[in-house]
Amino acid sequence: MTSIYKILRRDEWQAARAAGVFEGSGIDHRDGYIHFSTAAQAQETARLHFKDVADLVVLEVDADALGPELVWEPSRGGHLFPHLYGKLPTTRVTAVHEAPLDAGGVPTLTF
Repeated sequence: MTSIYKILRRDEWQAARAAGVFEGSGIDHRDGYIHFSTAAQAQETARLHFKDVADLVVLEVDADALGPELVWEPSRGGHLFPHLYGKLPTTRVTAVHEAPLDAGGVPTLTF
């Protein structure tokens, strides 16, 4: 199993869980796909895009289960990032991790 990660607000996750599907956050809708990160990329994503955003969670997802709608594309620094061109069924989420803010306001990711 290859795990990928999605950082989002807890209320977004709660709404997705109730609906059975996550359709993306604002930036995902704007870009036309759901942004994910690998474990190696996630902390930098948290620092760059989620500083001072409280009450976050990190979804851990089995990338292999997403099929051809998951595309690995160059992004920050030319590194390949996983992008989902479709909705994320909540059944594909294998774990949900807390992401408390550190003293500098950056989410702390542990998985």
